[in-house]
Amino acid sequence: MLGDLLVGTGNFFYGKDPSYEKFKAVEVIARIPYQSWESVAYTLLTSFYSNEKRAISLSKVLPFARHAQDNETMHVVVISQIVTKHGKNDVVLHTLVPIIFSFFYFWAVWLLSMFDRKAAFELNYLFEQHAFDQYSQFVEKNADELKKNKVQSEFLTFYGRHAETEYDLFNSIRLDEIIHRNCSLVMVRELEKKRIM
Repeated sequence: MLGDLLVGTGNFFYGKDPSYEKFKAVEVIARIPYQSWESVAYTLLTSFYSNEKRAISLSKVLPFARHAQDNETMHVVVISQIVTKHGKNDVVLHTLVPIIFSFFYFWAVWLLSMFDRKAAFELNYLFEQHAFDQYSQFVEKNADELKKNKVQSEFLTFYGRHAETEYDLFNSIRLDEIIHRNCSLVMVRELEKKRIM
């Protein structure tokens, strides 16, 4: 239900079809679950630091959460530059709305993570699958045009990644999303094993 609400709200504001502007909004929001998970893990570690098994379980999410939120930050910084370059940047719709949405999304995921971590990972799985599908559709539909558009980004270089064209960039971001999706699934499977055992 939350996954449908998340995707449906995005489609309401930005349309069903992928676009530069939609990706900027998506990437602002995509960082949020990882920040929430990290916050929850540290909050719970404060309470369960004497329980080593619980502490290990909580700590397993931290490397993934840190890496993924840094990765999503790279996406939004670089895509923001591209959106501005193409003159498609609406401050209210593509900056203010995602920031307001992110505030509520952070606390929704935070509460969900506190009481049902499996559901929090499943929600992220759905979101990342949707992002992967959107990027795939965008790359396939606009491949020729994207291959003509050069990418120059200090932040991308700072992050340690290189993309010569927008085609290269969006293809690599698409692959990042599938990695995030799969890592979320790994977390779900680990929690399911613990419930069975």
